Amino acid sequence: VQLQASGGGLVQAGGSLRLSCAVSGRTCSNYVMGWFRQAPGKEREFVAAIYMRGQSPNYADSVKGRFTISKNGAKNTVWLQMNSLRPEDTAVYYCAAREGTWVFSDRSNYVYWGQGTQVTVSS
Repeated sequence: VQLQASGGGLVQAGGSLRLSCAVSGRTCSNYVMGWFRQAPGKEREFVAAIYMRGQSPNYADSVKGRFTISKNGAKNTVWLQMNSLRPEDTAVYYCAAREGTWVFSDRSNYVYWGQGTQVTVSS
């Protein structure tokens, strides 16, 4: 399973970005897809996750109401719509995947990882 994240960039505070994660190698219909981020000098942290056959995403408190994770199983793709961006959202964003139905927020539960895409929010 290979994950390819894209869509990062530089945006001003209050702006929006949409990240994409394309999955290849196998169908991800029975997978949980997650987004994590890592800022310089900090640990990688959970952002959002969703089961590809489900409708109940899980979000970190810091992004609730601002970020939305969505999916398209037929296209093997998940997206992360990020609105009202803040400078503290600046990080490398990674998509990750695990087989199964439980939407974990602990990164140790995810087996497959993409290469990351940089998001920079200027004040």
